[in-house]
Amino acid sequence: MAERAQPKPATLPLPGGRPGATVRLHPLVSGRGAVPPAYLHRDEGRLARLKAFGLGARRDDWVPIPFVSFLVEHPGAGPLLVDTGLHPSIGLDPALNLGRLYGWIMRDALASPEESVTAQLLDRGLDPREIATVVMTHLHFDHTSAMTELPEAAFLVDELEWEAATAPFALLHGYVKRHFSPELDVRLLDFDAAEVDSFTTFGRSLDIFGDGSVRLVATPGHTDGHVSVVLRLRDREALLCGDAAYTMRTLERSDMPGRTADDHLFRRSLREMQRHLEQTPGTLMVPGHDLECWEALESVYE
Repeated sequence: MAERAQPKPATLPLPGGRPGATVRLHPLVSGRGAVPPAYLHRDEGRLARLKAFGLGARRDDWVPIPFVSFLVEHPGAGPLLVDTGLHPSIGLDPALNLGRLYGWIMRDALASPEESVTAQLLDRGLDPREIATVVMTHLHFDHTSAMTELPEAAFLVDELEWEAATAPFALLHGYVKRHFSPELDVRLLDFDAAEVDSFTTFGRSLDIFGDGSVRLVATPGHTDGHVSVVLRLRDREALLCGDAAYTMRTLERSDMPGRTADDHLFRRSLREMQRHLEQTPGTLMVPGHDLECWEALESVYE
C-alpha cells in the first residue's frame, strides 16, 4: 500500500459552473497561536532567519495569530473549502496529528474540537462529506492538518507544491507528510497548461468552474507552489491571500516575512496582489495570519 496519496492531474473546469455565478464566503478560524514578531515581518541582518524563529525575542512579545480556512458556497457546485485549518485533536495533543517536532512547536496553540472546520460545517447544517472540493493554498502543516477529516473531497494542489511537500527533508520546510493519507484524492494543478490565462494583474490563473466565480492565481514565493484565490461576490471581489501575505502590513508596506522559499517570487506575487487592489479598490483582501484583520471580518460575505 502506498504510504501517501497518489495524485492525479486535475481536470478543469469542475462541474457545477453557472454563467454569472457569485459565491458566499465564510471565514473560519480553527485555532490561535503565537509567533516571534520577526516571523511575520523580517528583522534584516545576518541573523534574520534565526530571529524569525525566536532568537532574542521574549515569549511575552510574541504576536498572536489565527489558523484559518474558508467555506465557499457556490450556487451550482455546492460547498467547497479553501484549506482545512487545524485538526480537532490539536488542542488536546498536537503531536498526535503533527508529530513530535511540530507538536512541540504548537504545544501552546489554543484550539478545541468545537472550533475545527468539521464542527463549524456541522454548525452550518453541512455534513463534511458534502465537501467535494478543497482548494489548498499550499501544504504547510497548519493548512493541511484536517485533510483526513474530509474523506469525500478532491484536494486541488499546485503540482510544484506537491513536489516540495513530498521531497526529502520536507519536514524541515513546514510539511507533515502524514497528512497526505493514501485514501485522499489529490488533484494536481498545472499552471503551465493550455487553459491557464492571465487575470487582471496576475500572470497565471485557473478558472476552476469555468464561470469566473472562483479563480486560483499562482502566487509562489512563500512556497514553491503557493496559490491565492479570487472570489466573485455579489457586489465585489474577495482575494484570499493565503500566506502570500501574512498581514495587512505586508500588503500595505511590502514588509517581507521572516522566511520565504524564494524572496524574488514572493515580491513578484505581492506586487501582483497590490496592483490588483489598485485596479479593484473595493476588493476584500484577507491576509493569512493577521489576527486584527480576522477579528474584524464578518461571519459571512455575499
